Amino acid sequence: MTKLLTDHTPAPAAPGRVDTARVAELYRELLAALGQDPRREGLRDTPERVAAWWEEFLDHDPGRTDTVFAQDLDAATETMVVVRGIGVWSLCEHHLLPMRLHLAIGYRPAGQVLGLSKFARIAAAHAHRLQVQERIVDGIARDVAAATGSEDVGVVADGEHLCMSMRGVRQPSARTVSVSFTGAFETVLGDRLLAVASGSSR
Repeated sequence: MTKLLTDHTPAPAAPGRVDTARVAELYRELLAALGQDPRREGLRDTPERVAAWWEEFLDHDPGRTDTVFAQDLDAATETMVVVRGIGVWSLCEHHLLPMRLHLAIGYRPAGQVLGLSKFARIAAAHAHRLQVQERIVDGIARDVAAATGSEDVGVVADGEHLCMSMRGVRQPSARTVSVSFTGAFETVLGDRLLAVASGSSR
């Protein structure tokens, strides 16, 4: 179940700018190919609305993700900081359908702590792309490690994938859990983070 961060594949480059005019044109063609009349009242402005959504989603700016504060902490302890309950929407790159992820992110401070809002910003930066869940947790772990200077980072994602809930096997209750652990999280801290993520530890 545990996958080490060092096993991940390189993260893809950030997407380019969205050509909204071309996207709207393509959606108009798609509607016609689906047997719909893109000129009728309910669909007349739909291509432009969808194109604007794609631009909003893919050109998302999460803001600063690297604000840290110096703290006099004992690196030899197993103290960890965990932010759980972070929710993000992303898009499955295999079917272009949404996935909803609930995240718990933890790390062991190494002389400095990351501003709490930055966890959500880092998660959003990775979610606003065409993605797979495994790559999201790897990317978040990598960025948290870079921002904090800590080698001990853990990320747990519990996801609902509409490509499984509303199509194919149609299992709306199915959830996918992915983890990315490094350092001390490969052992006891990983177990603790999983407990916190599942809500069994307060």
